[in-house]
Amino acid sequence: MSLKGIGDKYGYHRVIEPKGVLPQTAWKIDNTMEIWDNEILVDVLTLNIDSASFTQIKQEAENDESKIAQIILDTVDKRGKQHNPITNSGGMFVGKVKKIGKALEGKVDIKVGDKIASLVSLSLTPLKIYSIKKVHIHTQQVDIEGEAVLFESGIWGKIPENIPEKVALAVLDVAGAAPQVAKLVNPGDLVAIFGATGKSGLLCCYEAKKRAGVNGKVIGIDLSQIGLKRLENLGFCDILIKANAQNPLELYNLFLEETEGELADVSFNMVNVENTEMSSILCTKDSGKIYFFSMATSFTKAALGAEAVGKDVDMIIGNGYTKGHANFTLSLLEESEKLRELFTELYG
Repeated sequence: MSLKGIGDKYGYHRVIEPKGVLPQTAWKIDNTMEIWDNEILVDVLTLNIDSASFTQIKQEAENDESKIAQIILDTVDKRGKQHNPITNSGGMFVGKVKKIGKALEGKVDIKVGDKIASLVSLSLTPLKIYSIKKVHIHTQQVDIEGEAVLFESGIWGKIPENIPEKVALAVLDVAGAAPQVAKLVNPGDLVAIFGATGKSGLLCCYEAKKRAGVNGKVIGIDLSQIGLKRLENLGFCDILIKANAQNPLELYNLFLEETEGELADVSFNMVNVENTEMSSILCTKDSGKIYFFSMATSFTKAALGAEAVGKDVDMIIGNGYTKGHANFTLSLLEESEKLRELFTELYG
């Protein structure tokens, strides 16, 4: 059944409170699964909770899968969407197209039954969960029975037939990261990647190594010994540093020691916990660039922190979308057999 009429292309007609804001900013949205004529209804199979959000939920639930499930159910019940009130972030989903509003018929390159991944955040997506089947703690994915609505402005990507569904979901969740590396890294650059062993970090290390070339260096920084060993085997980094990005002075001194006093031309912060802004700032040279992709980043801490230590750096707020980002990032798995094998091992 479809409600009569055309809704706002950005989904404003779904906002319940407060009025005057768009769905992502709203506290609560309408998750009625009767679509408007310019919406798409999807049967949701799996949620990929964004890393910062899942880490917070997991800590609150003390790693208990049933408690994690209940927190997610409570959030969606209260807000009409999976919008973590602590991290203010969401994630994405994969599902099968159930219905296309009549105003979009023939205007979108999908049909009923196609399997797609949402490329907009769950923090703005009307979602209804009927049951949670399984919580996958290590992959931050949650299998559900549910439905979701995509607005006319919403972006999505078809799941490639040659890539396992959960692998594609893991990659598409961070599809905006590696294309930014391609934009910002130049040959010969010293590149620092904080949170190098996570999904986005691995993809960025690969792309950074390719872009920096033989005269550049890629430095992977993470706290996970297992992850760093895995990254060492991949060969995407020239230098690996085991350090806690929440301890900026300690990390800064280790960085200088490993680079013989050099600071990064460009840094990428992928760390999924708060209070890591200063590590990125201290380890980046004056006139350098820092790309904050992590949803745990505080704009206030970054801006005032750089001012406090007298650092003239360009700080870029991570944008999960850039033109062609889905195809770009999926193509990395085709370029690199090592990368594909690892993502299949971890998320397949």
